Amino acid sequence: MIIWGGEGNANLVTGGKYCAQVSPSPTPTPIPVPPSTIQFSAATYNVGEGDSQVDLTLTRSGVTAGVATVSFDTSDEGGAQKCDVANGRASARCNYIRTMGTVVFAPGETSKTISILTIDNSYKDGDKTFSVNLSSPLGAALGARQTGWVTINDNDTATGANPIDQAGFFVRQHYLDFLNREPDANGLSFWTNQITACGSDQSCLEIKRVNVSAAFFLSIEFQQTGYLVERLYKVAYGDGPEDPQACVFYGPLPIVRLDEFLADSQEIGHGVVVGQSGWEALLENNKQAFANEFVRRARFTSAYPRSITPAQFVDKLNNNAGNVLSSSERAAAIALFGNATDTSNATARAQVLRQIAENQDLYNAEFNSAFVLMQYFSYLRRNPTDSPDQSDGGYHFWLSKLNAFHGDYQKAEMVKAFISSSEYRQRFGP
Repeated sequence: MIIWGGEGNANLVTGGKYCAQVSPSPTPTPIPVPPSTIQFSAATYNVGEGDSQVDLTLTRSGVTAGVATVSFDTSDEGGAQKCDVANGRASARCNYIRTMGTVVFAPGETSKTISILTIDNSYKDGDKTFSVNLSSPLGAALGARQTGWVTINDNDTATGANPIDQAGFFVRQHYLDFLNREPDANGLSFWTNQITACGSDQSCLEIKRVNVSAAFFLSIEFQQTGYLVERLYKVAYGDGPEDPQACVFYGPLPIVRLDEFLADSQEIGHGVVVGQSGWEALLENNKQAFANEFVRRARFTSAYPRSITPAQFVDKLNNNAGNVLSSSERAAAIALFGNATDTSNATARAQVLRQIAENQDLYNAEFNSAFVLMQYFSYLRRNPTDSPDQSDGGYHFWLSKLNAFHGDYQKAEMVKAFISSSEYRQRFGP
């Protein structure tokens, strides 16, 4: 280290001027820099059952000049238990919406909020607890409070009527189950009024509830988020494998599973509210970011080594999709890699994946399959082969009906069957 102005051991002439050569001082002991840590602001949180959501605060301390990220996921021990069970264990089917994602701290940011939506069922089922867990930090370390425990305080003194029969509750729950967000005021009012306009006319109410329910799957917002996720998995990995335990094989199932679907659809749809200013640009940015991340996942790179040729890469994806590309579309997809002989360009990989997933022919071909799948994912919050089905028979029954009626969900009575089923209704009340 040079200390200007210290005593020199010798005089040197530099450029005709006298300078002092300074003896180096001993190397100082480095002062430890406090690491950047991310943790929950508290170990426990409480929320009233009727409060709609619980907010958990994350804090970052130490060096906060750079960007830091951390992943989170909700978890519970309630599993597939019945929703009226009073055992202190919350369930993502009955009490809150399964939520996962990544929190990004910008330079200088020290606090962020995670919001988990809750369900106000009518059961007198006592207070129930679930957890939110942090993982995979980048640019920081996890602090001591890596888990936030959330208790939902029961607001029922006795089990009451099923709230799913109330128009406002019914509509809000569709926003939660299909779009992973609270309803915007205009949307909530519009869809609620579609139902309440029937008055006490029961046949009108039945038709309107079915149509309102189906509208969430058919909405631009879901088609560009949840349905896009289903097609991305179809393009990347084809159909699901045949169930070796099944006595009868009816046909392929979509390969995407509920946990994957929820995580990825929440990522693409983060912050998107169709109709609000700037939603198109936000959605496009989310799609690009998601596709770029998707093709870097270990599962994808294992299935598609970067050493394969552009033609091999495009053809494999196209084959999974049912060969939907025309010859000119195939050539355009290959051309995205330029003159490269391999597919190490991740940006081009993501562009090809999206080009095929957003192909109109695939959109049309996969539509009914996805529509049936969402009856299980969104209404029942489970995979088609989970208990109580434990086989793919139910899924293929409804797919065959929907296909027989050329996609007409009303004539197939598919949506009607799911929203009137005891499995759906008992998520919310008796």
